[in-house]
Amino acid sequence: MTHLTIHEWGRTSVYNGTGSAPKESFTRSQANTLLRAARSHALANQFGSNILVDRYSEIRAQQVVGVIAAPGCSLEILPKIDAASDESDETLRTRLVTMLDVALGLKIGDGQALAMARQKETFLDILIRLFADRFLAEARRGLPRGYVAQEEDLATLRGRLDVIRQFTHHAVRPDRLACQFDILIPDTPLLRVMKACVVTLRRYARVLETQRRLDELRFLLMDVGDVPINALPWSQVRIDRTSRRWETLYVLAKLFLKREWQGTNHDAKAGQGITLLFAMNDLFEAYIATLSRKALQGSELTVHLQGGLLYCLMEESENGRARFQTSPDILIKHHGQTQIVIDTKWKLIGRNPEDKKRGVSQSDVYQMMAYARLYQCRDLLLLYPHHVGLGSDALNASYAIMAGDERLRIASVDLLHGSAAVAQRLRELISR
Repeated sequence: MTHLTIHEWGRTSVYNGTGSAPKESFTRSQANTLLRAARSHALANQFGSNILVDRYSEIRAQQVVGVIAAPGCSLEILPKIDAASDESDETLRTRLVTMLDVALGLKIGDGQALAMARQKETFLDILIRLFADRFLAEARRGLPRGYVAQEEDLATLRGRLDVIRQFTHHAVRPDRLACQFDILIPDTPLLRVMKACVVTLRRYARVLETQRRLDELRFLLMDVGDVPINALPWSQVRIDRTSRRWETLYVLAKLFLKREWQGTNHDAKAGQGITLLFAMNDLFEAYIATLSRKALQGSELTVHLQGGLLYCLMEESENGRARFQTSPDILIKHHGQTQIVIDTKWKLIGRNPEDKKRGVSQSDVYQMMAYARLYQCRDLLLLYPHHVGLGSDALNASYAIMAGDERLRIASVDLLHGSAAVAQRLRELISR
């Protein structure tokens, strides 16, 4: 199997000749498989060019991260905001796993993410190993079971008597009793999903120990029915107090298997693999929003993701309609009143003393000024990921907005030191 790792906006070569491809390149057939998978993803535009761009002799990634795994090949895309930095793939992989852990509530923890990344496993290997380890630990504590109604004719009464069937079918057979009873079995909708995930991941697990654990899980699930991925009973799965410990595993299974994110142009051949892709802008936003909630626990401030939805303009007509709806990334509110508007930007912000604008886009400034007016908010914050080019100290810049009393702050947050440090940094920024 050919596996390659690149960074967002990175590239890898494609061998268009005959015979086996050189090292660090895909064959044309493998490249086409990856491109089909990219086109079938919900993040993709019509041609999938916002995920992967085909340049014939190379494939170029856009601002997405994750993994595309297909039969015989896989491509891992890691987040890297600064192409000039010397951060290792292990560091970048840890960062990605940590951000997904926080944004999706996987409950991995910084320590476990770092330990797994140090083993030089790929992003997909890490998630598969996490799923296998947790599933095996929970399975050894006991599989969840569910009651299934049964009807059977027995010599002695079990459960309750089906009176109607007894006096119609067995009117002349007093030795047979029409019984109705419930039996407790492991063949539940939840475990059918879990078994399908185990079977699927076994095809893509590359680490021998992970393969062994998945094989053990398949043996433990031998009494659970096999269901094709496109027929899994997602709507029947219920996570209640009796199955709460399976919630994180179910989230992982949905991440691997659930196809609702795929568009109507889904290619069946592309669906044979695993495609886990995340837009870095959206992932960074969700990561910051989740940690902001953690930072503000116990306070009277609340965090709202993609809230507001106010319009900029109203048509001047009898039935005038509102136009140009806004959707700020994060709103910090106090008793319903917006206190801070935060817009996250997964971009390279500069500290060049010659650049008085610090590399901030003029359109971003206009957008924040509109938020100040619409949401009647005096405090606005543009938040960027920190990088080595900014030096050791986090970026903190503040500007007064002309013809008003609002201020716009520009700041950076360092993702290298873990989620606790990021939450502390956000607490400081919000409390100012």
